Amino acid sequence: MRIDNLYSNAINLTGPTRTKSTANTGNFKDIFENVVQEVKDTREKDILNNTQMAAGQIDNIDKIMIDMEKADIALQFTLQVRNKVLDAYQEIMRMQI
Repeated sequence: MRIDNLYSNAINLTGPTRTKSTANTGNFKDIFENVVQEVKDTREKDILNNTQMAAGQIDNIDKIMIDMEKADIALQFTLQVRNKVLDAYQEIMRMQI
């Protein structure tokens, strides 16, 4: 998943020094859009797995549970990033000029 990339980019951007590799990876908007799309794809795969399991087409519950947890963790991570971005925006809007 690209969540690892988003997390490592966030660490690199907030660290004491920025490297040239983080400057070439794209802006935050592009990275965040890609991660949101991957979370959406993961969720759709989870829904498809659940539908196939209910229909009796898949017998491997382990794979379904792993995919379900991946989708949940990806969603929770994305929500936390969104909350942090909104908090930062609100803090900036409260600043006096």
